[in-house]
Amino acid sequence: MTDYPMLHLLIDGEQISGDGRASEEVINPATEEVLGTLPHATSDDLDRALEAAQRGFHEWRKVSADKRSAILTKAANLIRERASEIGEALTREQGKPLAEGRGDALYSANLLEFYAQECRRIYGRTLVRPEGARAEVQYHPVGPVAGFAPWNFPAINVMRKIGGALAAGCSAIVKPSEETPASGIAMVQALLDAGVPGGAVQCVFGVPSEVSEQLLGSPIIRKLTFTGSTPVGKHLAKLAAEDLKITTMELGGHGPVLVFDDCDIDKAVETMVANKFRNAGQVCISPTRFLIEENSFARFRDRFTECAAAMSVGNGLDKGTDMGPMANARGLDNISKLIANAQDKGGKLLTGGERIGNQGFFHQPTVLSEVPLDADIMNEEPFGPVAIINPMSGEDAMIEEANRLPYGLAAYAWTNDPARRRRLAADVEAGMLAINTGGVSTVDAPFGGVKWSGYGSEDGREGVMACMIVKAIHEG
Repeated sequence: MTDYPMLHLLIDGEQISGDGRASEEVINPATEEVLGTLPHATSDDLDRALEAAQRGFHEWRKVSADKRSAILTKAANLIRERASEIGEALTREQGKPLAEGRGDALYSANLLEFYAQECRRIYGRTLVRPEGARAEVQYHPVGPVAGFAPWNFPAINVMRKIGGALAAGCSAIVKPSEETPASGIAMVQALLDAGVPGGAVQCVFGVPSEVSEQLLGSPIIRKLTFTGSTPVGKHLAKLAAEDLKITTMELGGHGPVLVFDDCDIDKAVETMVANKFRNAGQVCISPTRFLIEENSFARFRDRFTECAAAMSVGNGLDKGTDMGPMANARGLDNISKLIANAQDKGGKLLTGGERIGNQGFFHQPTVLSEVPLDADIMNEEPFGPVAIINPMSGEDAMIEEANRLPYGLAAYAWTNDPARRRRLAADVEAGMLAINTGGVSTVDAPFGGVKWSGYGSEDGREGVMACMIVKAIHEG
């Protein structure tokens, strides 16, 4: 077991800590012990980061695509080599089981490697013109990018903020969550160690509102990319709009799961239980509202409840742990209120529903059924280990309920009817739809939502092109 790493800012290639700066403690959610002390960037630190980002952009954009690709590939390999220690630090600061923590680091490496290849495939096009004339469409990096990442996937979310930007030739300043700083620092350090210039990728921390207002208030920043709640996303989008900055928003969800009588119920249960309680349900794309066709409702409900009740909850560092603690006390309080409200409205508690112990932020895997639409949990993203299982009368009613909320990030469906699959693909309002699988996130596919779940995409080719501007060149 390695020690939790020392914490610092990374500005213009320099590790900066202490020296009288404001700071905050980082807490282990499994034990509530203090892991370390995180320094906050001062206003002068942020001004220095902005100046370095402007300089770093002009330096990095001139690096050839082949060389950028080689540097990013080297960084991906460094992350793989360090995955065990990164995963252990991530589990300590965030809570998820160690295998999930390592997986967070490895996915980040895979994503960066994909971006390294993609930066060689930024193609323009030549337009047909009369002889002697010429017109061309070109793509150019937008400029310095400010990225704000949450605590639930503290390595992946940071890489999503900086990987596509660097592949496009942009510089980036990222602010990981102050609750899970070591993972983000490790991502940025790997890039610096691989040869990315210090001004081209930087890592800062502080009071979120103060950092965002200063970075987004600067004309140096030309793009904002954010993952987090819808209310915060709306606020940041307004700040970015003052300077007409390009934005990518990956916001909240409330994932519907449409389960039809013609599917393999056992496979659906097995897959979706694992998905629901991954990272203690603290996942933007988590399945939350299970809409079960009536004839299969009892079977699905009973089997799902049985599997949820059998899950082992404990410290993410311990062998045999299926689900770790929630990341903070706020999440515990919110889940408790939502469960109580659902029961008050007439929902049935089938298993769980309680906090576990009085040390650490542990909560039982919880299943509610037959919850009415006016319960808060049917309308607000629960972001915790709670599944809602309701019977539905058929396809039309299931699609109507899936689309009822203003959210549209990830949706899931289980059916063996080919025609129905095509209808669902057309009619379900979501940025990502998984049919007969639990996966909606791969490095080569766009990741993003619609409606209040945001706009723009990360991952895939789209994650690079989101950091580009289009320029038309006309020659006579």
